[in-house]
Amino acid sequence: MAGDFDYFILSLSWSPNWCANEGAERGDPQCAAGAGYGWVLHGLWPQYDEGWPDYCPTTFSGPTEAEVEAMVDVMGSAGSIRHQWRKHGVCSGLAPADFFNLSREALSQIALPPLLEALPKTVTLPARLIEEAFLAVNPELAPDGITITCKRGGIQEARICLTRDLDLRMCGADAVRDCDSQRAIFHPKGESTLGQYPFGLIFPKTRRHRQNPRAITAKPLAK
Repeated sequence: MAGDFDYFILSLSWSPNWCANEGAERGDPQCAAGAGYGWVLHGLWPQYDEGWPDYCPTTFSGPTEAEVEAMVDVMGSAGSIRHQWRKHGVCSGLAPADFFNLSREALSQIALPPLLEALPKTVTLPARLIEEAFLAVNPELAPDGITITCKRGGIQEARICLTRDLDLRMCGADAVRDCDSQRAIFHPKGESTLGQYPFGLIFPKTRRHRQNPRAITAKPLAK
């Protein structure tokens, strides 16, 4: 039932990886040369403590063209915005304008790691470093409140759990899908490498204890 849920997942997708895997082949506008997207808002997903609703019946019409256009700067493309409304937004119990305003508000409360935005070339890295980078710039965020997912060998999303009032909270057990890859692909923001994996750099091997992500440097692959 629309509006009947326990908490939200704020899902952030690393656009360069999504474009390399599938978005560029689809001709998605967020993958166009010079688009410059890094972390994009994939969606704000209503969740149950166990499981989640989707495609809920609603009395609201879909978002207007103006409402869709207003979200392109953070969600990347009109197609993604409309899909997120049809699958998840309808379960919020909110009208489209209110749902997308809430989504933007949720996004504004999370700091995005500048180190990840500044990488100059494609790297491979332990996926846990993405989580640590988010924790470093969001002091109130707990490890149990974020999960990092991978797809096709690369970083896919950072998913952060929020209460219905948009406060940070622990994720439900079924929402935790931490990627354990030690060599996850991470394409840089703005590099024209769509549809391929040009390994130019790797991160050095890391020990099991946590490291400060700002202190890690990349080195060239041996030829």
